[in-house]
This record gives sequence, C-alpha cells and structure tokens, in this order.
Amino acid sequence: MEKSRFRQMGSIGRWLAAVALLFFTTQLKATGGVVKLVSWNLLNWPNTSDLVNDTTTRCPYYRLVMQEMAPSIVVTMENQSTTSTPWFLQQVLNANGNYYRQGVFIVGPDSNNGIFFLDSLFSFVSNTPIETALRDISEFKLVYRPSGDTLRIYAVHLKASSGTTNEQLRSAEVDSLRKVTNALPPGTDFIVCGDFNIYGDYEAAYQKLFQDNVTDDGNFVDPFNITGIWNDPAYSYYHTQSTRSTQVGGGASGGLDDRFDMILYSTAVSQPGGVYYVPGSCQPFGNDGHHFSQSINAGTNTAVSAAVANALYWGSDHLPVSAEFEIGINPTVAEQSMGRWITIYPNPASELINVQLDVQGVVSVPWELVGVDGRTVGSGIAIVDDGRFTLPLGKQISNGFYTLSLKIDKSLVIKNISVIR
Repeated sequence: MEKSRFRQMGSIGRWLAAVALLFFTTQLKATGGVVKLVSWNLLNWPNTSDLVNDTTTRCPYYRLVMQEMAPSIVVTMENQSTTSTPWFLQQVLNANGNYYRQGVFIVGPDSNNGIFFLDSLFSFVSNTPIETALRDISEFKLVYRPSGDTLRIYAVHLKASSGTTNEQLRSAEVDSLRKVTNALPPGTDFIVCGDFNIYGDYEAAYQKLFQDNVTDDGNFVDPFNITGIWNDPAYSYYHTQSTRSTQVGGGASGGLDDRFDMILYSTAVSQPGGVYYVPGSCQPFGNDGHHFSQSINAGTNTAVSAAVANALYWGSDHLPVSAEFEIGINPTVAEQSMGRWITIYPNPASELINVQLDVQGVVSVPWELVGVDGRTVGSGIAIVDDGRFTLPLGKQISNGFYTLSLKIDKSLVIKNISVIR
C-alpha cells in the first residue's frame, strides 16, 4: 500500500520536493545558500562583420537558454569587443526583469572572458589577467553578500585544435594558471571554468591541472572521473562541442563529440563549509546523451524542449555547463538540511547504487529515480536494518543524469546521480 501511494505521487511528489528545497534554502538564507555557476563559450560574440543582425538574431536564443538555466553567475568566453558584455547584460540577462551586474571587462590579446552575477547575491572585487602566449586567463573575485565568503573564479580559453604543438601550448597555459593557484594559501576556495579544448586525460595540460604537489594546494578536482580519449560515444553525456553537424556562422561542425567545456574546483571546494560543490550538480545543459555526432536539435532531445534545443543550436557551437555550489553554510547544518548525512556511491554509477543512511533500527525507505525528462525509471521500498541498502540499476536505465528521491520518516531527501555504462 505504501509503495503504491509513493509511486502515485507523481507531480505532487516533485512539488513537495521543490517545497522542501525551498524551505531548506530559506532557513539557510541568513548565512548562506546554493548558487548556480554557468560557463559558456558564446562563439565570437558579437560577430563583428554583422553587428546589428547578430544581436537581433542570437540574443533571443541566449535569452531563452539563460531563462531556462536561471544562473547566479555566468562566465562567458569569446567576447570579441567592449560592447559584447554590455549587450549580453542588457539584451540577454536583464531583458526578463532580472538584475545582474557585470564585472570589469579587460581587453587582451585575441578573445576575452566576461563575468555576470546577481547583484542581490554578489559584489564584484576584481578582474586580474594572467598572461599566456595566446589569451589571458581571467581571475575574477566575487564576495558572496550573505556570508562574506570570497569566491575566486578562473576563466580559461585554452589553445584550440589537436596535435602535439597545440597540446604543448595548452600545457604551457596551464603552467601559468598553476603558478597563481599554487601561491594561494592552503584551503583556498577557487574554481576554474571555460573552454579547455582538451581531448582526453592523457594530455599534459589536463594532468597538470590535477597534479597534487606536497608544497602547495593549487590543484583542481574534476567532478567527472572519465579516462582515455573523450571523443567516444561512451562519454556522450559529457560532450559540449559541437551543437551542429554542419557549419553555421563560423562555428565548429561535426556534431556533439568533444568534452571541451568544464567546471573544476579546488580541494577545499570539494569539502563542506565555505564554498562547497554540490555533488552530482555539474552537467552540460541540453545534452541528453543521445546526440553523439549529431546536432543538439536533431530529432527529439529528452533533456530540454525543442525550442531550447533550437536555441542551443543557433546560439553557439558550445553547450553551456553548469554546477551548483553551497556558499557560507556550516557543514553540520548543511548535512542536516540538505541530506549530507546520506552517502550515495559510486557516483557516477554503473550497475547499482549503494546508499548509507545515518539511521538506527529497521526502517522502510520509499525511493524514486527520475530522469532529466521527468519520467520515473525506477521506484520501490527498501527495507533497511543496518543503515545500508543497494538499489540495482535495471537495463531500462540508460546513461544520463537522474534525481534519486528518498522518503525517510517525514523528510524527503533528493540526490543527483549520473549513470555511465
């Protein structure tokens, strides 16, 4: 009886989940909260050969994507001129009644990086360029108003194209970044995002990002542990370029088959307290895992609506990537309020999910696994007598991102997971 009631909740259950998250966020608002960071290569924005046409044709696509994503911070690459960030601010982010501000824009060699943020949440501190042989890496500093925590965000657009020479140039650019992060005090919260143009974990640039030195704390953490060459259908959920199978407006073609765009973070950010990455929250927006070497709007896209898929196609040849971070939340409060007292592993998962609960005695735990398209792909009731239970992943569950809802006593706990097979 309990099982059928839980399965029949449907949209009501998801509404309760949203109410629960809203309640928890409200309770934590005085000291901290959860923010969403979005990184997006806008593709030669604006196209200087046709400024008027570009702003009237691409801005509506950008607006729709930003409206769907509802970011707290947006970091952009390939801003071509001093007019690029004001236009994006006014005609995209603030066109729907929001109030974002932009950070100081610095014109350097080649294309440049921009940053935008909700004025109610952040104040801008600085934009410090880190020089490389091709493009500057931007060190953006923001202060989170509710708690006073400082957030460092490094925006990169590394050397493009394959081949030994280009790999060496990317490696040298990472050297420049690591010189800065290595000099930061131990335990510093920092994030790097952007278009890395890296083809796999074998590249020196990627390995240097994660090199953990005894003498410093300047290395990064990748939320996705994927190995080898990333241009592989097995990694289709992680690909961000190209949104088009044919050439459009100067962008890349060939369909979605490269993981160029990433959000990485420091070891301190991987631990609760201060700035904390929300596990399972990083994802390329609009990638449903079923468009390998295809245009993002080919056929049906189960991750977003047809209108949003079209906007991603026409807006840029890159997909935006997003990740959520808790800022200024006490670790103990975060564990109690956001479900951190529940451990789920492995994540990403393949055949099964192990769940560890901080409960005593025998308890019944209704659970539901929901895909990004809102469809329930699994549900049931787990009988737990030692704080642990295992959920097998049936054959009907394909690669992708999912939400696992657990009903424990009078609480509804939500966890994001990904499945790789």
